[in-house]
Amino acid sequence: MTLLRERSLSRTPVIAPKRPRPNPLPQLAMLAWALVTGLPLLWAIVSSFKSDDEILNHPWAPPSTLRFGNWSRAWVSADIGRYFLNSLIVVGGALVLTMLLGSLVAYALARYSFPGNRVLYYLFVAAMFFPVFLALVPLFFTVQKLGLLGTYPGLILVYTAYAVPFTVFFLHSFFRTLPTEIAEAAFLDGCSHGAVFFRVMLPLARPGLTAVGIFNFLGLWNQYLLPLVLNPDPDRYVLAQGLANLTVNQGYRSDWGGLFAGLTIAMLPVLIAYVAFQKHIRAGMTAGAVK
Repeated sequence: MTLLRERSLSRTPVIAPKRPRPNPLPQLAMLAWALVTGLPLLWAIVSSFKSDDEILNHPWAPPSTLRFGNWSRAWVSADIGRYFLNSLIVVGGALVLTMLLGSLVAYALARYSFPGNRVLYYLFVAAMFFPVFLALVPLFFTVQKLGLLGTYPGLILVYTAYAVPFTVFFLHSFFRTLPTEIAEAAFLDGCSHGAVFFRVMLPLARPGLTAVGIFNFLGLWNQYLLPLVLNPDPDRYVLAQGLANLTVNQGYRSDWGGLFAGLTIAMLPVLIAYVAFQKHIRAGMTAGAVK
């Protein structure tokens, strides 16, 4: 009987569980979004190698000849090179100050308990939602009174104040996820608070620092409203101001090839930074979200 029962059980067909059908809608939505965002960039890059006649009469056709003269003309004649250097100085200085001050503030608010801790944190969070254009008039007079209007230090300080709230908000939750035992062991070994921060906590928070640094770079590089108000000196125009000036001048001269070349030069640092550090961005976002 036992043998017959085993044979009957062995002949019973095994029904495999049904796999859920894949939903193509998310993939289609992502593909549509990639086309919407990627095609204009590709069109601008291709147009930077065309002549004016090809841009106006054959906008979707590839260039008959690669005209690198458009790039050299935009870089030298339209002063894109000088605007590019000004942006590097301002954004680079602001990024260093933002990362230093923002990480210090976020670490103190995340790892130390003191009266007013929550109040300070929520003030930084509220500053993220404050519209910048409402502060332009008092900010203009403040920078003017300090004698920093139209200078590199003035723009660097304003950019830093603009980016610090988001940096504190992003790094605060990241520092709270770091293990306390490592810091306690460092204190037992004789490290000071500054040594623990710079030698222990900052290396552990490297993914978050990289992610927020890239976000700040992208936001500050594309900033236009603040330099438009606080930087009236044409010799210190940043790239956004230079592109606006190039759009007006080259549009009247009908130099559309030079205009698209200037736009492509402005886009390249942002695209390179995002493509080169996209893995770090994902790692920083997921590491800060997992506790």
